Amino acid sequence: MTYEFLQQYWWFVIAILGGLLAFLMFVQGANLILAFPGVNTSMRRIIVNSTGRKWELTFTTLVTFGGAFFASFPLFYSTSFGGAYWVWILLLLTFVFQAVSYEFQNKKGNLIGSDAFRVFLIINGILAPLLVGTAVGTFFTGSDFIINKDAVSSSAFSAVSVWGSGWHGLEAVKSPAVILGLALLFLDASLGCLYLINNVRDDGLEPVLRKKLTFFSLIFLLFFIIWTIFLLTADGFAVSSDGTVILEKNKYFYNFIHMPAIALMYITGALLVIAGLFLGAGTHSRKGIWPAGTGTVLTVIALFLVAGYGGTSYYPSISDLQSSLTIQNSCSSRFTLKVMFYVSLLIPFVAAYIVYAWRKMNRTPITEEELTGTENKY
Repeated sequence: MTYEFLQQYWWFVIAILGGLLAFLMFVQGANLILAFPGVNTSMRRIIVNSTGRKWELTFTTLVTFGGAFFASFPLFYSTSFGGAYWVWILLLLTFVFQAVSYEFQNKKGNLIGSDAFRVFLIINGILAPLLVGTAVGTFFTGSDFIINKDAVSSSAFSAVSVWGSGWHGLEAVKSPAVILGLALLFLDASLGCLYLINNVRDDGLEPVLRKKLTFFSLIFLLFFIIWTIFLLTADGFAVSSDGTVILEKNKYFYNFIHMPAIALMYITGALLVIAGLFLGAGTHSRKGIWPAGTGTVLTVIALFLVAGYGGTSYYPSISDLQSSLTIQNSCSSRFTLKVMFYVSLLIPFVAAYIVYAWRKMNRTPITEEELTGTENKY
């Protein structure tokens, strides 16, 4: 196995984890329904118990995603997690509040009331996809950092990277990157509706979900179209043969042209998402979550690949182009990547366990009667 193969292999693994994370954040999207009028106490209890049985999968994938980045591309991890730390601190805090909310909102002795914990779930439903989507958006718009190359090979320097903005990552909300964040927010809200339609049996809740799905879907499609137009027309950060980073007009458009398999993946994913949204909003089908979920994974994988492959900087610096990170200059050693390659062969077994656990949890649709008859509830 060559070093180049291992670098591209691990970027592909990162892309898969990113796609799975984007899909699994339907948990956050479903919790947004708690904020809308027309959802009574019984419906809220059903929603919380439906998402509460899946939130660990989302959080585990988030941790795995971060861990894989740390192991395979440590310079990105130290630059982004160490520089844009407000983004990641807020993300982790909102997940902590999510976990606490599930466990304590209906426990005896709850001093702040169940409504307060539901607010925490709603905040998590907004911030988590918005922050993750915007962070990925900076792969295409750039971030405000400078890499101290002397610090990489010398112990005399304490910081490898320096962040230029005092907002430490939050400044991205003023850039086009936030468009992708908003697209992911409303996509996950749509996926949340589709998941609840599939997982819940409640005559009062289902029409509310289909109505909200139409609303969320239209807004998602608007932001997704805007993002796609931006992506195809934006100047990209190309890497020459000697490693020099330069701005190239329509770089991501040409990446799609030169890598047609990735372009096909992006188009197929988008069409599957649209098909799933139509099944949920335009028919009585309960199966829309599966094409929409598959499409989400494929589309996000394609976004990661077009950002990192094709001689492109996946984490560009707008402060100093030559500080931009590529899969070549930010990865671990060949030995580390090779060892992790063999470890990654266990991934199919982990995936099989997740599928098994999912099927076990979804064996019985959630109803008000089912919650009354079980102690395993939130």
